[in-house]
Amino acid sequence: MGIFSRTRDIIAANFNDLLDNADDPAKMIRMIILEMEETLVEVRASAARTIADQKEMHRHCVKLDKLQADWAEKAQLALSKDREDLARAALVEKKKAADTADQLKAEIAVLDDALRAYEDDIAKLQHRLREARSRQSAIAARLESAENRVKLRTLMSTERTDEALARFDQLERRVDYAEGRADALRIAEGGKPTLSDEIAALAGDDAVDDELEQMKKALGKDAPKKEQ
Repeated sequence: MGIFSRTRDIIAANFNDLLDNADDPAKMIRMIILEMEETLVEVRASAARTIADQKEMHRHCVKLDKLQADWAEKAQLALSKDREDLARAALVEKKKAADTADQLKAEIAVLDDALRAYEDDIAKLQHRLREARSRQSAIAARLESAENRVKLRTLMSTERTDEALARFDQLERRVDYAEGRADALRIAEGGKPTLSDEIAALAGDDAVDDELEQMKKALGKDAPKKEQ
């Protein structure tokens, strides 16, 4: 495929259709970008060669212009010496140089058109390349997001996750059991007074007896004697 036809195909390509019909959009966009980059390099190289050819033709045209002037002077000299035959021969050479110069100028004009086409193609290719790279970034982001969602859903639906949740339930049941045992021990200890509790109760009884004696004295009653 020629460079011009391939360039035109890339410029006219519909990215959406190519990606929609691709089994692997990410791979397809990479291939598109690679093709465009390679084509852009080729177009630039062709443009550079065309410019070099033009410069060489311009130099040749300058030489031919000088050659025409030189043959014209020779024809004048020969005619001034009454050598019409030499003057005619010099004019023939001058015409040959002029014809060659005209042909080169026509070729230069063709190359000018080709260069303008190259410049236009390069600008369009660069635009399409930027578009493709932008699409590549978007596709990569969407693909990464989709893969992460798949991983998350896979993780949430696997037996390992179910097993982990079941282990959490077992741990909670063990904690509940330990807390229940602690509560049961506390209740059991509350039903049997400790030594400190018994001594504190005796002190409480003495305080009640003393208060009762004081109330009786206030009423003028003798308090019964305590048994020794």
